Amino acid sequence: MATSAGADRWEIELRLVREELKELRTEQREMARAIDQLVTTFRTLATHLGIAAEPYKGKEKPSSERDLPGFA
Repeated sequence: MATSAGADRWEIELRLVREELKELRTEQREMARAIDQLVTTFRTLATHLGIAAEPYKGKEKPSSERDLPGFA
């Protein structure tokens, strides 16, 4: 009986963790949509205000001039 009760307890815990994970993934998708909407809004405003005519693209350096990550 003790092992059955322990197994039932673990199944309940596992079910709760799965439900929480499902909720977190749903919230993550909602946040991603909200961030995408903010980016779109800021791009539209920047273009409308004349701050940016097109998305920023940095100058591409030749591979010999690029800094290696973590090195000064």
